Amino acid sequence: MSLDLYYTPFSPPSRAVLLASEAIGISLNCINVDLFSGEQLKPEYEQLNPQKTVPLLIDGDFKLAESRAIMIYLVNAYGKNDRLYPKDPAARAVVNQRLYFDMGHLYKSISEYFYPVLFMGATTHDPAKYDNLTSAYEILDKLLDGQDYVAGRNLTLADLSMVASVSTADALNFHHKKYGNVSRWYERVKRSAPGYRKVNADGAEIMKQFLKDPEA
Repeated sequence: MSLDLYYTPFSPPSRAVLLASEAIGISLNCINVDLFSGEQLKPEYEQLNPQKTVPLLIDGDFKLAESRAIMIYLVNAYGKNDRLYPKDPAARAVVNQRLYFDMGHLYKSISEYFYPVLFMGATTHDPAKYDNLTSAYEILDKLLDGQDYVAGRNLTLADLSMVASVSTADALNFHHKKYGNVSRWYERVKRSAPGYRKVNADGAEIMKQFLKDPEA
């Protein structure tokens, strides 16, 4: 029985799930959902996912939305060890905290700053949203102080989720190099995450096509 992933190639949450599947070593049957034509709003898709979002995983009769929940499910169901999502309660709690930080602050600030101009018809970026974005990077830089990965010494689901976010901002010309820890971590994850180029980098590059101002 196949694992079906409804996704969009340029979507950071979709790419995070693909990175997790590569790191676990499993294959997903990827089904492209055309967001621009409103495919996610059609009744047949809403029946699968009432949130009308991507990604969506279907594993037999089991359906699950939300990228970070999908990543955790995949590693729990199909992972060969606990390196990506440790079983130790304290270590797992740190990974969870980083995932929540990505969802509630890092990726949120990236999407709220860039997406109104990219996809919603806004003509200028909101300076207040830029302040939120720089705040998220400042926090991430501090979280990375003295360690190779966001939750410790090993690559985890938190790195895969966050690198999908950071690579999106990078493709959209957010200048992250002044955050030294973030820059070093970003290069490290690009080298160490299995399948990075195939499932994340190319999708992030698609975002550049939506830029109206290449220096935004």
